Amino acid sequence: MQKVIVTGGAGFIGSHLVERLIAESYDVHIIDNLSTGKRENVNPKATLHVADTRHLDDIKKIFEGAVAVFHMAALPSVQYSIEHPLETNEINVLGMQNVLISAAEAKVGRLVYSASCAAYGDQKQMPFTEDMPPMPLSPYGMHKYVGEVYARVWSEVYKLETVSLRYFNVYGPRAKSDGAYASVIARFIALRAEGKPLTITGDGEQTRDYVHVSDVVEANMRAMKSDKVGRGEVINVGYGKEISVNAIADIVGGEKQYVPERLEPKRVLADITKAKALLDWQPKVAPEEGISIMAKPTA
Repeated sequence: MQKVIVTGGAGFIGSHLVERLIAESYDVHIIDNLSTGKRENVNPKATLHVADTRHLDDIKKIFEGAVAVFHMAALPSVQYSIEHPLETNEINVLGMQNVLISAAEAKVGRLVYSASCAAYGDQKQMPFTEDMPPMPLSPYGMHKYVGEVYARVWSEVYKLETVSLRYFNVYGPRAKSDGAYASVIARFIALRAEGKPLTITGDGEQTRDYVHVSDVVEANMRAMKSDKVGRGEVINVGYGKEISVNAIADIVGGEKQYVPERLEPKRVLADITKAKALLDWQPKVAPEEGISIMAKPTA
C-alpha cells in the first residue's frame, strides 16, 4: 500500500478525499488539529495524527515514505481572516510552508495544494481564467494565493512536484452549516429545518460557481496521477456555471430575509478549460441537481 498524507483530512473536503483514497487501497495518514475538522469524519481505516501544521517539528516525521501529499488544512473563511489576520496567516501561510518543507525533505512524489478562487477577488472579466492577475480582497484570498507561489517556488528550487487546485464554491455532505466557515447551501438548509428565514446578504443577485465535493475529490485524484502537471501549475476547479444566492434559496425553499451587503465579489465564474486539458477532468454533478439532493428533507 502506498502511503498518502491528507492535511485537514478530518474536515469537509478532506474526509471525502480520504474515503476515496482508502477505496483505492492507499495507506492514508491524516494530519489535523481538529479545530474545524471532526473525529467522526475520520474513516477508521485511516491513521489520524492530531497535529498542527504550524509546528514543523510535530509533522516532519509523518511525511517519511509518503508518495503524495494533499494539503487541505486551512482556516477557510474570508470574514474570519479579516477579523483575525495574524492567526489565519499562521495557519494558511506558515502551515503551507511547513508542509512544503516536510514534503521536500521526505522526497514526497507530489504535493496537491487546495488553493482558492478567493485569489481572483472582484474581476470584471468573466469567466475567471488562471492567467488573470490575482486581486484578492481579503487576507484569506491573499494567503491562498501566497500558497500557490510557495508551491511553484518549491517545484523550481527544491524539485518537489506541486500542483495548485483553485476551488470555487464547494458544497455537499458534511459541509458546515454554522460558524465562520458555514456553506451558504448548508446554512440555508439548516435554517429551513429550524423554521427560520433564509438570511441573504445584499440583494441576493450575487453569483457563485458551485462545484460538488465528489467532483473536487475526482480533480484531486487526477492531479495526483496526471503526468501533465507537477511544476506548480494553477488549475481552476469549478462547475463552469453561475448561480445566484436567490436561486439557491428558491431551490432550498422557505422565507427569505435580506440583510446589509458585505465585502465580497458580485460575480464568480470558473473557466475550467485547463482542468479538462491537464487533468482530463469534467464535473458531473450540476449545481441544481446537487443542491436539490442536499435540500431534500430527510424522513
